[in-house]
Amino acid sequence: MKQATSQFDLFDADPGYRVSARVAPVRRSRGVKTTAYDDPETMAQKLEDSGQYRVLRKLSPRPLAEHTADTHPRLAVLVDTETTGLQHSRDEVIEIGAVAFCYDDAGQIGNVVGVYSALSQPSIPIPPEITRLTGITDEMVAGQRFDLAHLEAMIGPADLIIAHNAGFDRPFCEKLSPAFANKAWACSVSEIRWADHGFEGNKLGYLVGQSGLFHDGHRATDDCHALLEVLARPLDEGERTPFRELLEASSRTRIRLFAENSPFGMKDHLKARGYRWSDGSDGSPKSWWIELSEDDLDAELTYLRKDVYQWDDAEPPLRRLTAFDRFRAR
Repeated sequence: MKQATSQFDLFDADPGYRVSARVAPVRRSRGVKTTAYDDPETMAQKLEDSGQYRVLRKLSPRPLAEHTADTHPRLAVLVDTETTGLQHSRDEVIEIGAVAFCYDDAGQIGNVVGVYSALSQPSIPIPPEITRLTGITDEMVAGQRFDLAHLEAMIGPADLIIAHNAGFDRPFCEKLSPAFANKAWACSVSEIRWADHGFEGNKLGYLVGQSGLFHDGHRATDDCHALLEVLARPLDEGERTPFRELLEASSRTRIRLFAENSPFGMKDHLKARGYRWSDGSDGSPKSWWIELSEDDLDAELTYLRKDVYQWDDAEPPLRRLTAFDRFRAR
């Protein structure tokens, strides 16, 4: 289970009028001539053209193709997990889904070349609240085990692992298999500027719906297929896609800046500015910290020196992070 900001991939409580492209079959009588409106897509297009309706089309997963048949040289794997709780140190993965696809350095997406979907029985009964949120029951996972050899064969050649909340999924995946540990990771929640592109939120349900689609979601592999379609759809009627933005963002170095030994009285100011607390258990300084781009580093150092330390020569510790480092367990 993921936190509410990323796991409960639901549409908002009042989504407005949305018309599904699913229509009841038309009954035809003998001798009655059919019209173009018997075709669901024609009907859906007519509704959209009126300007009074928004039509959602059912998402169909892309067909599986042979890897050797694709000319895109790189491989990415979308992953999604369902777990018995939020803490990777004590909770367990009960479902994992993965969809592998080819791409190139320009961000063009090729074929889907691998799909993995499996359940696994945890060492304890699934908590009732987890069953309520995920729909996964003890009966469904009874006797089930992940085929890690199959999963690792898919992950092994991957150039990039993508998760919709990588900060949640990466620690669980690394605990599940070392194949995930030395990979570059990207997060489709935090590394795409969804709001700038007109999306109302970054939950998968919002993204799918505003992309004109709906899907039988909330199972791991279904959500991976849905995320792939969202990433592949052009933005603003242009050629640029969310996947290209994600690829570019994941390739940039980020800075984790630690306000070590900052005055206690500044904690509320730091928190309001976006700093988070580290207890030092991961080997980093026990202090407030923030992650930012290289371009924003000088301005943030100026803020710390002037407003926090009040010392022009202060040199707070920092750590440079690449996609191989980001989203690890802290």
